[in-house]
Amino acid sequence: MAELVVALDFPDKAQAMEMARTLAGTVTWVKVGLELYTAQGPSILAELKDMGFKVFVDLKFLDIPNTVRGAVRSAVSAGADMVNIHITGGERMMIAARQGLDEAASPGNKPLLLGVTVLTSMDENDLPLAPGQSIADLVLSLAKAGSETGLDGVVCSGHEATAVKKTCGNNFLCLTPGIRLAEADDDQRRVMTPAQAVAAGADFLVAGRPVTLASDPKQAALSFLEQMCSSTL
Repeated sequence: MAELVVALDFPDKAQAMEMARTLAGTVTWVKVGLELYTAQGPSILAELKDMGFKVFVDLKFLDIPNTVRGAVRSAVSAGADMVNIHITGGERMMIAARQGLDEAASPGNKPLLLGVTVLTSMDENDLPLAPGQSIADLVLSLAKAGSETGLDGVVCSGHEATAVKKTCGNNFLCLTPGIRLAEADDDQRRVMTPAQAVAAGADFLVAGRPVTLASDPKQAALSFLEQMCSSTL
C-alpha cells in the first residue's frame, strides 16, 4: 500500500509544528526539506518523531563520497527514517552514502536510502539531453545505476514509475513528488493525481502545498488518502 508524505515546507519551526499537530494521527510520514532544516537544524526531527511521525529528510546530498557519507550518517543519527542523494554523484558516492547510513542505523531499524533521478520541476528544456534521449530514458538510466549500487529506490515522477519498476523490480521503491488532486499552476511540471501515481506503481507520494495551504489541511490529506486507496479497489 502506497504511503502519503506531507512536505513541511515552512520557513520556521512554529509553522511546521503547528501543521504537524494538525496532521498527527492522519498521516504517517512528513518531509523536512532544505528550507526548514536549514532554519531549524536536526533537532526538529526528534520532535516530529516524538509526535509519532516517520521523517523523510529531503536534502538531496551531492558532494564528494566522504562528505556524503558523513552527511547521511548525521541525518540518520538525528532520526531520519528516509534520506536521499543525487544519483548523478556516481557509484562511489552512492556506496559511501550506504556506508554512512549503515554506520548510524540502529539494530532492527534501517532507514531508506533513495536516489534522486530528475527533479519534477524540470522538463526537456532544462536538461542537456543527448540527441534522441528523453527524460524517461535519463530517469531509467539513473534508476538502474542506483539499483545496481544498492539504493532502496528512487525519487522520480509518477510518469516514470511504471518503467522504473519494470526495469529495477517491484521491490525497488519509487517516491513521487508533484502529486496534485487536480491541475495546478505552480513550479512542478511532471505531475500526477494520487490515484494515477499509485496505479503507476509509486510507493510514496509527496504532497506539500495542496495539503498545507488548503483551508482544511487534515481534510485535504484525507482526500489524498482516499484517492490513493481508490486506485487499488
